Amino acid sequence: MRLGLTGGIGSGKSTVAQLLCELTGMHVGVIDADAISRASTAAHGVALPLIAAQFGADYIGEDGALHRERMRQHIFAEPQAKARLEAILHPLVGQEIAAQAQRLSDAGKACIVFDIPLLVESGHWRPRLDRVLVVDCTEATQIERVGARSGLAASEVVKIMAVQASRQQRLAAADLVLFNDGISLAELASQVRELGLRFGL
Repeated sequence: MRLGLTGGIGSGKSTVAQLLCELTGMHVGVIDADAISRASTAAHGVALPLIAAQFGADYIGEDGALHRERMRQHIFAEPQAKARLEAILHPLVGQEIAAQAQRLSDAGKACIVFDIPLLVESGHWRPRLDRVLVVDCTEATQIERVGARSGLAASEVVKIMAVQASRQQRLAAADLVLFNDGISLAELASQVRELGLRFGL
């Protein structure tokens, strides 16, 4: 089974992906699109020469990685910059996702989880997946969680949320929803365990 996993920033999507692996033994493999994207823009990442050519060397930090804050501010100031960056990253990320999916399939995984933050926004993922699982919470909880973990002001978190699919759009795309708000980690784990049992994992 190919399970798409998504959720807004601060929803707890990564926690759910980790729980799926921990609670279902060796049957599940997770592909983390965010981690792949970050690796491509880390020091010596495959995307860096293309980013420097498109945006200029100023967008590469002294550590040799993408200057994320500078790029974030540029995207907020010039919306077209987001599409230009995505035109570089998405093909590279897509190639690595395909390669990892093939390796997991060859390893006999019963379920491959595609952890994709922008699954709803991309549009092309839905036909490739058997089910879409959305990790949901209120927008107020998103702002609170992201602010607590990253130190960003609420206004900055709202800007990030504004360029993602809305909560309503994600829920409309969902086959399954885990509501991760006002519950303990143990309660979330119980929901994930039930989900695994439902799919025989």
